[in-house]
Amino acid sequence: MTDSESGVTSVSLNGLLTTVGHQVHSLRKEKRLTLAQLAEIAGLSPAIVSQIERGRANPSFTTLAQLAHALEIPVGRFFIGQDETKSPVVRKSDRRNLKGVTRKAVGEALYELLTPDLNGVLEAHWIVSPPGHNTSDTPFRHGGEEFGTILSGKKDVYLDGECYTLEAGDSITYASTIPHWYINRYEETCVALWVNTPPTW
Repeated sequence: MTDSESGVTSVSLNGLLTTVGHQVHSLRKEKRLTLAQLAEIAGLSPAIVSQIERGRANPSFTTLAQLAHALEIPVGRFFIGQDETKSPVVRKSDRRNLKGVTRKAVGEALYELLTPDLNGVLEAHWIVSPPGHNTSDTPFRHGGEEFGTILSGKKDVYLDGECYTLEAGDSITYASTIPHWYINRYEETCVALWVNTPPTW
């Protein structure tokens, strides 16, 4: 890499970090949260949140996800205002693995993002749940609506305690405000396509 290329990369990164920092600061103010309060909700130190807001830290995707959940927004909201041209196509080899962003409850399940980013009105996931996968200890509940369809295997979807057993070809739609969780109590790995609107990661 030449000195010129390195300089361009540095400027681009600095611009991105500044954009993220401004968004975090603005959203925190909208929520009427102090820096310490946001840090506590997100499970981060006040020092790192302060550095992020000032554009002086390069946070991991996991850290951004913690902040996004604390502010009740999709991660992509942090990047609004950052000019970037993306292909509408996401190749299988380019899917973003959301491991480390999802809750611990997802265990060994694989969550991959099928949409190019989180800036649109919906997000789609490729979910692979192994036998024994169970999120019942920490039910999900957030704004929006969800649609899911089983591509192979079988799993139970619980909506406020009511069980719906889905097999390959079955689909389900529900309000995300309803407490929901998933269990694969079967011997076969389950592969599913799930769509959320608005984005929630």
